[in-house]
Amino acid sequence: MKFINELKNFLGFKNSKPKEISLKISTHLSDFVNDEVLPGLNFSSNYFWSSFENILDKFSKRNIELLVKREELQGLIDQWHIDTRDSGFKLEEYKEFLTKIGYLVPRSKDFLITTRDVDPEIRKIAGPQLVVPVMNARFALNATNARWGSLYDALYGTDIIDEEEGAQREGGYNPIRGGKVIAFAKDFLDQTIPLNIGKYKDVINFEFINSKLSLTLIDKSKTNLKDDNQYIGYMDKGSGAYGLLFKNNNLHFEIQIDSSHPIGQDDPAGIKDILMESAITTIQDCEDSVAAVDAEDKIIVYRNWLGLMKGNLKRSFDKNGKFITRELSPDRKYLLKNGKMILLPGRSLLLVRNVGHLMTNPAIKDKNGNEVPEGIMDAFFTTCISIHDIIGNGVYKNSKTKSIYIVKPKMHGPEEVQFSCDLFEEIEKVFSLPLNTIKIGIMDEERRTTLNLKECIEVAKERVIFINTGFLDRTGDEIHTSMEAGPMVPKADMKNEEWIKAYENWNVDIGLETGFLGNAQIGKGMWPMPDEMLEMYKTKMVHPLAGANCAWVPSPTAATLHAIHYHQIFVKNEQEKLLKREKANLDDLLKIPCMKEDEFPSKEDIQDELENNAQGILGYVVRWIDQGIGCSKVPDINNVGLMEDRATCRISSQHIANWLHHNLCTEKEVINVMKKMAVIVDQQNKHDVDYKNMSPSFDGIAFKAACDLAIKGKYQPSGYTEPILHKMRIRRK
Repeated sequence: MKFINELKNFLGFKNSKPKEISLKISTHLSDFVNDEVLPGLNFSSNYFWSSFENILDKFSKRNIELLVKREELQGLIDQWHIDTRDSGFKLEEYKEFLTKIGYLVPRSKDFLITTRDVDPEIRKIAGPQLVVPVMNARFALNATNARWGSLYDALYGTDIIDEEEGAQREGGYNPIRGGKVIAFAKDFLDQTIPLNIGKYKDVINFEFINSKLSLTLIDKSKTNLKDDNQYIGYMDKGSGAYGLLFKNNNLHFEIQIDSSHPIGQDDPAGIKDILMESAITTIQDCEDSVAAVDAEDKIIVYRNWLGLMKGNLKRSFDKNGKFITRELSPDRKYLLKNGKMILLPGRSLLLVRNVGHLMTNPAIKDKNGNEVPEGIMDAFFTTCISIHDIIGNGVYKNSKTKSIYIVKPKMHGPEEVQFSCDLFEEIEKVFSLPLNTIKIGIMDEERRTTLNLKECIEVAKERVIFINTGFLDRTGDEIHTSMEAGPMVPKADMKNEEWIKAYENWNVDIGLETGFLGNAQIGKGMWPMPDEMLEMYKTKMVHPLAGANCAWVPSPTAATLHAIHYHQIFVKNEQEKLLKREKANLDDLLKIPCMKEDEFPSKEDIQDELENNAQGILGYVVRWIDQGIGCSKVPDINNVGLMEDRATCRISSQHIANWLHHNLCTEKEVINVMKKMAVIVDQQNKHDVDYKNMSPSFDGIAFKAACDLAIKGKYQPSGYTEPILHKMRIRRK
């Protein structure tokens, strides 16, 4: 036995001497760790669990203390608003109060982030970003493979191409619609890689002459690119088919030539498609878009992340009568102009979003029988699983720089960011990873984080790779934090308030001021209407113009279309301009979006607002509770499909709670509205065979959960929806 232990130590096998573990671990989770996670890693099961228990001993109490501080601060803010209600809101007194209680912390001196070993997808390439529930393997694979997408398909299948003059989408291939797609795509080429003479609609041939790409026009004349450097290389696909690789604003796309293809044979130059580099990064989400409430659910989450890190995740399914197996896309090989070969990633660079500090999970209980903090659990598990990628156990490489990217949501201020950084450092020690291997994405979605964003970044300056703005969660926290200040403006009016304009600019200003340009991502929020791609195409250009080098989109198709914006706008140039503008003002961030008495809505307007909020809550919650679907396209009150997750649910429930608290409506009215809208939601879901109606009994767990979210919203920690949703989902299961 001594020889075996010495041999294990020599080989780097951690913890050969067993230690008694007092954790109560789900048998299925323990089996998953032993049978799937640990093989291929130099860690014994005993070392894994004893190390996890040590981390719990070190961080659980601190985790609880941070949550207690949230509630203490909230209580002080509530009381201040109550005490000053008669004298009116005075901004300077409010700032002085927030500083006194430690809600506003001392301002940082100037500094720059020093994060190292960051992949170019985060440092240099501006482009779309997907967020996908890692619990759904098919969606996770689709998003990961969305690094490349067909422009022709994205245009043909969406409303960007109108249906006038016989260009309908229905039925088989419509050549009239196809013609409009091709015209749009060639206009994109004219704008992105323009020719010295002529337009792409007149190109009939591509040639490579004297180290330059030469194009023949319909009149037999020759032309070339205005910028020869935009042509990068060539891919031979066999049988006369090939791809031409171009680069613009650090983004690639490939013109695919195949004269034997049904589309290519009708094109003068044989172009069958344009393949766009689309979703540069993807956040695989363990949080807002999943419904993971117990060991069974967490195993699915971790198993899919493991499959992505090892490259062996697959899913087979029936699609339109065809049996399809989906797996990760390989890298793409091109011959460069100088004769050398290059491999371009075939997949998005993956980040993983852990849960926040609030929730616990029954999959593991400590020696006292308490559920462990789920955020600590996520950090430990997702890091351990990611080691497979770092040491080369996978089919493909995710991070070429051997980094692990964890996006951390719902942190309140620099203390909580420091907690995450300290936790990551301890996990690095456990797994013998170099310091700062684990990078952190700071989601700027809580008010205390926004106001102290620079200070949050400073404590993570050696790890931070991402900040973003998220309108929905941020608004939910705005309402909850200032619940006692008065009734809030209608939800639709919130985007016109001064605080939110300042918030969007403040986030970018602070990011650029602290050295994110060329080093880290500054992100903007989700486009919520997956079927409204024309409107997205018209409006989402504002995000790269605002200095965001990544922005969230709801689907791979949306990523391909949004990528066009990053060819039109070089974000690095925009960021350099924004560095010179006047910075957003802290005072504007502190302007609470309350209505004045003379602005109070009529009874009819109140009813409309309640119905809109209730419909969104019900449409989301009924799927969450009954079917375990954490993110889905939910028809709104006007039957427009909107992407809903816990962030959208949070703002809707907090808004009702605020109006209820300030007597714009009664509890009875809220329940009646919920019943009325439940009937509509039932009707909207009548074709879903797994759906269970809420009406006419209105006594189901899902309906009760939706009502509780609104009626008890004032009393939920930070206005979060998770406690009620998790409790009701467990009851439903």
